Amino acid sequence: MSEIREKVDICVVGAGHSGCEAALACARLGLETVIFTVSVDSIALMPCNPNIGGTSKGHLVREIDALGGEMGKNIDKTFIQSKMLNRSKGPAVHSLRAQADKAEYSRQMRKVLEDQEHLTIKQAEVCEILTQDCEGSDPLQNGAAAKRILGVKTYTGAVYECKALILCTGTYLKARCLCGEAITYTGPNGLQPANHLSDSLRSLGIELRRFKTGTPARMDGRTIDYSKMEEQFGDEKIIPFSFSTDPKDVQIDQASCWLTYTNEKTHEIIRANLDRSPIYAGIIEGTGPRYCPSIEDKVVKFADKERHQVFIEPEGLHTHEMYIGGMSSSLPEDVQLAMYRTVPGLEHCKIVRNAYAIEYDCIDPRQLYPSLEFKDIKGLFSGGQLNGSSGYEEAAAQGLIAGINAARYVMGKEPVILDRSQAYIGVLIDDLVTKENKEPYRMMTSRAEYRLLLRQDNADLRLRRIGYEVGLVSEQVYKATLDKQEMIDKEIERLKNTVIGASKENQDFLKSCGSAALKTGAALAELMCRPELTYETLKAIDDKRVPLPDDVIEQVEIEIKYEGYIARQLHQIEQFKKMEKKRIPADLDYDDIGSLRLEARQKLSMYKPLSIGQASRISGVSPADIAVLMIYLEKYKGKK
Repeated sequence: MSEIREKVDICVVGAGHSGCEAALACARLGLETVIFTVSVDSIALMPCNPNIGGTSKGHLVREIDALGGEMGKNIDKTFIQSKMLNRSKGPAVHSLRAQADKAEYSRQMRKVLEDQEHLTIKQAEVCEILTQDCEGSDPLQNGAAAKRILGVKTYTGAVYECKALILCTGTYLKARCLCGEAITYTGPNGLQPANHLSDSLRSLGIELRRFKTGTPARMDGRTIDYSKMEEQFGDEKIIPFSFSTDPKDVQIDQASCWLTYTNEKTHEIIRANLDRSPIYAGIIEGTGPRYCPSIEDKVVKFADKERHQVFIEPEGLHTHEMYIGGMSSSLPEDVQLAMYRTVPGLEHCKIVRNAYAIEYDCIDPRQLYPSLEFKDIKGLFSGGQLNGSSGYEEAAAQGLIAGINAARYVMGKEPVILDRSQAYIGVLIDDLVTKENKEPYRMMTSRAEYRLLLRQDNADLRLRRIGYEVGLVSEQVYKATLDKQEMIDKEIERLKNTVIGASKENQDFLKSCGSAALKTGAALAELMCRPELTYETLKAIDDKRVPLPDDVIEQVEIEIKYEGYIARQLHQIEQFKKMEKKRIPADLDYDDIGSLRLEARQKLSMYKPLSIGQASRISGVSPADIAVLMIYLEKYKGKK
């Protein structure tokens, strides 16, 4: 019996948000790539919330775009409402969030994949990873790998030989969905699960764990009374996600969302039926996300709260389905209906799709290098929810980096590793591969130490150069970014050197703005540091100003107003970089360092950190251990 056998450069398993970014990156870098999916109709599927972006997640999407990824461009084409969150706070936590037309988002991303040169889409379940033993250490990585990738085999027996493999399986591995006592062995939205790949991963020595997530019900919008809810509108002036999108192209008529609340009656029904919840009945094995709890968890863990927010969001422009945000659940269908109907505006609602919890296999990401390559298997990369993260944006960010590094592995180039001072993506990946995460990981602004510098508004200025050097950003786009930076620098310099005197006209202007009078001349940049004055208000006394793009003005204002804080963070980053530059040799045997505590030896041997900086962030490794390690390394270098 003959079998189908093909040769490609890279295989990508899974076509969710991670797989799409990974496959596009590889194909755009000229490598023959095949992307496998259990259903072509599930490409870039949004099985849970109909949003892209949000607090800290908006930063990730902007960074994906700056590096040459696709998510930002795709949501700009398919959003139905857009809003900049946290405007009342400082620029470090401003985050863009857009409601998506789910079906259109998936359709447009599929079209991008289908039109991409060097990329083939294949509907098939990958059930086995093919490897061979290898010897010697990889000079581009930190140590010796036991095996290397040869290819994959599908359930139907086809073999695809490849030089690198990227796993982006999302929530499909050994998936099961739970709705009360009803358990179905399917992936999200009733799609086919991937039941065979987990066994192949285990046979390769890869450690798996069981996580869970959940989603709320979808309602027929025609059965909802919106008059009892608070209407939520998008921004009047829409800012696109992609730095390449013309702002004029995204000023659209936006759909509305609505806000309502649970009440004591809702909570009583939930409490009375906790014994029928798979979570509290002990049926669910997996650990759920702390920062996206089910409504059952909210009622139990926050018993003092009289109500919880419920967001009613459209799933798209061509459907009546509405997403009931804030009320994910795994309670039985009859309890769900009774519970939802206690919420103002949902008294007569009809459920289109029940809420459910989903359990799935994922890996312990500490088995990965920061490049997202497995430490023990050369050429095997992993991205997205398989790595124990949650969220579309976190998945896409990892997929892009995994794709870039798989391509560079095939081309014999060093991996691209973003550190914590460069990007939210760097924080995300460093947290995953360095820290012990016992629940699905979610990105938050509080996780980024240098968030004043890692803002969503300057992602292009931070990362375009890397995208250009990798080969995913065109010379034209990169030049436009350099021109933008030059305009910012020149305008800041002009404002610092333009001094206005204490004339009556200027004093009257300052008084009208509620600002203190001048005792002597002051630079415009100095005046801009006053909270009540902005670049726009100073226009009245700045007669040498030339028109500038809005995004340039935004950067000028932030750079001047926060100059002192920015300088402080830059100094902190210098110290951080010194630790990151202290490399740890690949062949270092931690058991030889007798003065290291046993726990530190065990953790360092397991993680194989690339640098002293990474070693210092490992749970169980103390500052005293780091001091011992640094002294040992000095002696080690002397011996070498």
